Amino acid sequence: MTKRRIVDLSVPMQNGIPSDPPQSLVQIAYTDHDQSAAFVAGLFSGLTPDQLPEGKGWAVETVRLSTHTGTHLDAPWHYHPTMNQGERAITIDEVPLEWCYGPGVKLDFRHFEDGYVATAPDVESELARIGHALQPGDIVVVNTSAGRRYGQADYMDSGCGMGREATLYLTSRGVRVTGTDGWSWDAPFVHTARRFAQSRDPSIIWEGHKAGREIGYCHIEKLHNLEALPPTGFAIACFPVKIHKGSAGWTRAVAIIEE
Repeated sequence: MTKRRIVDLSVPMQNGIPSDPPQSLVQIAYTDHDQSAAFVAGLFSGLTPDQLPEGKGWAVETVRLSTHTGTHLDAPWHYHPTMNQGERAITIDEVPLEWCYGPGVKLDFRHFEDGYVATAPDVESELARIGHALQPGDIVVVNTSAGRRYGQADYMDSGCGMGREATLYLTSRGVRVTGTDGWSWDAPFVHTARRFAQSRDPSIIWEGHKAGREIGYCHIEKLHNLEALPPTGFAIACFPVKIHKGSAGWTRAVAIIEE
């Protein structure tokens, strides 16, 4: 009998984790059962808190966050106003759900140094190593050295990124969703800034994202636990929260392995 195993690929959103720039950090306010009792009782005329079971109300949280906080799916609109050589870029509520569930492929790029920009030959070489030919609808995730740094002060500066040609290598073969355990699909900004200071070449800035101008695609950022996945032989589900005209949506990304 086939056994199904589900691997959680999402990071938890919690206070005090240096997972984003300071202005984008999540803020969660917790209200527990005791704190809410008076409010709950006030909803019903004549009810007092002590009349509630054990004098308890409900637990609830109030969350302030960006659509790019936590594990999320970026829509083409995030990268540029247009995609596919001039079409209006789609927003997260317009992303076809068919894109968000499909066969998973893992590229192991943990050996690349922080700030390295992966190339099309890098992708081709890794696909040859794992013996996989890309198919339209594959969801390709990149395991970088950043995966083990989540929650640490250097997380945003860790891991390699995917360059324009590497991204187009995937999307030109029908891949419409990719992902990374790094903070960004591109190389960390601190490394790109150093390269730009030397080259003064603006084309290197956000080049993996901007490849969406040529072929529209989505990517998942801040994935987790990619080390637990085999190279192939699993499916990924990453349906985003439906935010009207949003540039991204949070997702509880999971891998589904039939054993």
